[in-house]
Amino acid sequence: MALLNRPVRGAEAVGDEKAGAGPVSRETSSSWPGLGMAAAGVLVAWCVHRLVPAVPMLTASVVLGIALAHLPGVREVVRGAARPGLSLAGRRLMRIGIVLLGLGLGLDQVLRLGWATVAMVAAVVAATFFGTLWLGRRLGLPGDQPLLIATGYSICGASAIGAVSQVSGSDEEDVAASVALVTLCGTLAIAVLPLLQSPLGLSDPAFGRWVGASVHDVGQVVATAQTAGPGALGEAVLVKLMRVALLAPLVAAVAFSVRARRHGVRMPSGRRPAPVPLFVAGFLAAAALRATGVLPDVALQWAHTAQELLLAAALFGLGSAVDLPRLAKTGGRAAVLGLGAWLVVAGVSYAGVLLTV
Repeated sequence: MALLNRPVRGAEAVGDEKAGAGPVSRETSSSWPGLGMAAAGVLVAWCVHRLVPAVPMLTASVVLGIALAHLPGVREVVRGAARPGLSLAGRRLMRIGIVLLGLGLGLDQVLRLGWATVAMVAAVVAATFFGTLWLGRRLGLPGDQPLLIATGYSICGASAIGAVSQVSGSDEEDVAASVALVTLCGTLAIAVLPLLQSPLGLSDPAFGRWVGASVHDVGQVVATAQTAGPGALGEAVLVKLMRVALLAPLVAAVAFSVRARRHGVRMPSGRRPAPVPLFVAGFLAAAALRATGVLPDVALQWAHTAQELLLAAALFGLGSAVDLPRLAKTGGRAAVLGLGAWLVVAGVSYAGVLLTV
């Protein structure tokens, strides 16, 4: 089944191959202003998170990137001298952060929840992904936005969008718009879902599983589930890790679909896409390494900190590419898609939790 319906765009369709065509040193030298701005944005986002712990650092990074891109006197720099570095952060740093994300995937802990829960999570991911993708196509959202939004809602928010965009060759503006929508909805979940625990009759552990199966970003899951106590938080994180584990097969499926559609298209310099994207292989290798138990806790903690910082810098770069006036042109359709996807993931996951607790 073809996941992407837009035409292949030749050299552009190979993601960052076009960006990487020139010498690495030239690309790096022109990227320092943007990378410095991304580092500063991460620092501010970290301070915001420390002051308001309910606001995840990744969410703050996206919002700050969007804000700077529209701030008079700064937006010219963001869209000019800093653009190469910000785009580099959105591509390369995102890939490294996703590899490190695999070190947080405790496969042994995930399997202890039982196969019924594993099946429930897989059903939630499949229903959300294909339902959102279908609705987005029906609404006529441009470019790869339906694919990217479906990925973000079904797996792990902005991180999943970044991963899929690396193999789909998506336009930066499509990626930024999708990240903005998924981040907004995930942030709203922090306030809305705790209010529904009592009306829906969910115990604390059941509420945690519902949050883990329905909220997008890992940080947003933690912020939402902790309102019901440590028991709910533990269940939420484990169920969320199951969804994160499905990131690799989903990205591989998208890569296979793109590769099949590019059959016969001339690739630059005779290059061919790898059977499995390198960063996906790295993600799986990191998860396997974590499962061996050879890494000490301090190493895992440092890796988690590095992952948070890298993903925050990448999301700041993606947020800075958001063009709100252009986004407003499809704002109504995007809002309908966001609401529809939210209802699907919340409804299917709620039913799944009731069947498995």
